[in-house]
Amino acid sequence: MKILSWLLVIAGICGLIGVRVLEGTIFYDPFLGYFHEANKNIEFPTFEWGRLIGGHLFRFVLNLFFSCLIIYGFFKNKQWTLQGAVMMVIVFMISFPIYLYCIYDKFEIGYLFSFYMRRFVIQPLIILLIVPMFYYRKQMMKEGK
Repeated sequence: MKILSWLLVIAGICGLIGVRVLEGTIFYDPFLGYFHEANKNIEFPTFEWGRLIGGHLFRFVLNLFFSCLIIYGFFKNKQWTLQGAVMMVIVFMISFPIYLYCIYDKFEIGYLFSFYMRRFVIQPLIILLIVPMFYYRKQMMKEGK
């Protein structure tokens, strides 16, 4: 059973890497090049709101799925996996509208602020907090028994 757990973790990590590597081909995001240049004086790209929102939602769903594989592989607990998914959804629901406002405002709110809000939207950064938090929770439960 331990091998299956590690295979889930590896599959989740490979999935997240795959999403990142293929981001230019499977997602509609005209801001990839904009932020890749790291030049705030570059021309603001033209885009379609519907396709942009749909692309980000699709990317979020893929990141959520692969992140849940990692959580379940590490802790083998469906309730914790669901809690992790809910936390990731909450972070996305907070950061996505803020990022969309940044786009609407053409990043006048601040280039770096917009850059980092985008990171919370397109990357599953919250997994870096959830895994250690659940690990600590698991250790505390062991001590309590």
